[in-house]
Amino acid sequence: MSSPASSIPSVLLNTGVQMPLLGLGTYKLVDPEEVYRAVDAALDAGYRAFDSAAVYQNETALGQAFKELLPKHGLTREDVFITSKLGSKDQGEKAMEGALRSLSQLDLGYIDLYLIHWPGTEGLDVTDKRNPGNRAQSWASLEELHAQGKLKAIGVSNYTPAHMRELMQSCKVPPAVLQVEFHPRLCQTELRKVCEEYQVCFQAYSSLGKGQLVTDPVVMEVAKNCERSPAQVLLRWAVQQGVPVIPKSSNPERIKDNTKLFDFTLSDTDMDGLSALDCGRKYCRDAALVV
Repeated sequence: MSSPASSIPSVLLNTGVQMPLLGLGTYKLVDPEEVYRAVDAALDAGYRAFDSAAVYQNETALGQAFKELLPKHGLTREDVFITSKLGSKDQGEKAMEGALRSLSQLDLGYIDLYLIHWPGTEGLDVTDKRNPGNRAQSWASLEELHAQGKLKAIGVSNYTPAHMRELMQSCKVPPAVLQVEFHPRLCQTELRKVCEEYQVCFQAYSSLGKGQLVTDPVVMEVAKNCERSPAQVLLRWAVQQGVPVIPKSSNPERIKDNTKLFDFTLSDTDMDGLSALDCGRKYCRDAALVV
């Protein structure tokens, strides 16, 4: 069976490569059968981007799923964009080992985008003065693997404006992507300006605010008026600003529903009303505490 051609638009990274605006997040998808079903449904629905991480403990299952499913859907390795992330236990001197482990477990030849998952180091206090040095060491390892072509693009996740500026002052290869929590209650204005300044792609995770935002009255009202689900409205709010999203689901119907973001537009009034919900609310860990 061959999949429909993907109609999902993409964004141009500073490496010259296109990254789809919509990808499948795989956090909490651990069981190999569940991973297989989710990837199968996603490829069928037109997804071409998939987001993993060392700490998700599903890199091996994902790699195996692609080996079986890409031929089934008439696709090749080059048709998909795979992201993974370095765990904070490998931050610093173990970064090379951690990244090579991700490459080995996925076993797909290369990783399209590899991120430092967290600015801190597991086992160190957030205020520990060794954190900056560990970040720099991790980045140098990623740059080395990037030069070898094993990591096609490298980037960071959960970095604050201060972490971004620190990295930009010392890096040889600038980050292609910053992936952070982003939704109408957390508009990340300063971080987005920093990304714009450095030509780094700003990518969202937790677009639904860990499910809290789908019942927000403003979101529900917009959804009702445009005859879409609250989840579709929240995802559309991001992609309409050119921000890539990676909603997680293991439900084939929801995986399919999440692709229906590109055949409707939110009005300026709706966009402004949603953005007005910004109150700096974080549902995930706060990286601003990490020195």
